[in-house]
Amino acid sequence: MLRRAARRHAWSWMTKQPSAVHVGRAARALSSSSSFSLSPEHEQVREVARSFAEERLFPIAADLDKTHAFPRDIVAELAELGLLGMNVSEERGGAGMDAVSYAVAMEEISRGCASTGVIMSVQNSLYCAPVDAFCADDAVAADAVAADYLAPFVRGDKIGCFGLSEPGNGSDAGAASTMARDAGDHWVLNGSKAWISNALEADAAVVFATTDKSLRHKGISAFVVPCDAEGFSRGAPEDKLGIRACSTASLILEDVKVPKSHLLGKEGEGFKIAMKTLDGGRIGVASQALGIAQASLDVAAKYAGDRTAFG
Repeated sequence: MLRRAARRHAWSWMTKQPSAVHVGRAARALSSSSSFSLSPEHEQVREVARSFAEERLFPIAADLDKTHAFPRDIVAELAELGLLGMNVSEERGGAGMDAVSYAVAMEEISRGCASTGVIMSVQNSLYCAPVDAFCADDAVAADAVAADYLAPFVRGDKIGCFGLSEPGNGSDAGAASTMARDAGDHWVLNGSKAWISNALEADAAVVFATTDKSLRHKGISAFVVPCDAEGFSRGAPEDKLGIRACSTASLILEDVKVPKSHLLGKEGEGFKIAMKTLDGGRIGVASQALGIAQASLDVAAKYAGDRTAFG
């Protein structure tokens, strides 16, 4: 688990201050003002993310996209800054920040590199968030699942992905054709998921599958599935026009056995979990779009100012 002192050191190093305020705790206090201006704590989060983007991402973003290279070193540095488990509680190794902190950090990281922004967004909102919120009801089982399938992802040691979309259903959470069969002491999953971000690098996936077809959307359940499980495979990477340092591919499940403790929430709560997760995910997606748009404007303005035309 990330130690509090290590997080303080990381923030201090990035901001060039001898003793930075512990942003994870401070950022939870939202400004009571109705103004749209950020609180001092949120401004500090923005400055840390902006400094990181300008120093580490600007110089390599184009090359990462051109070579389709997954930025593992960058992911490790994001974890050191507490940016991979921003909304996960400190008790589970996260930074314990609020949604505004997440939004401003996502905007700045995406301004520096769109691919890194997507990787960070998937790790935070689509993987860590549902595992943190819905892992097993039993406290002992929940701690075990969190230790194996949350803490290493917050630390940046492992990568997660979100398996909802399917070839025939898109992202319609209530129409999952992937099936999960109760086999007594475990579940057996069969099906495929399409257009999954982080697919090729992922160590685990949140997967949605139908456990009772007769109940339609109330018969969908969610599972944490290790990507090294027998019967789990991945399709070829999609050839995208951009954001190419973040892989996109299919997930294929053929008689994949999943322990009962890997069920997120209760059986039949998958649709609710998907909707709640996507609500949080849209904060990250909007922030990504804003960061990319700002980067585009910055580049265009610089080009217009530097360009010499007609002699």
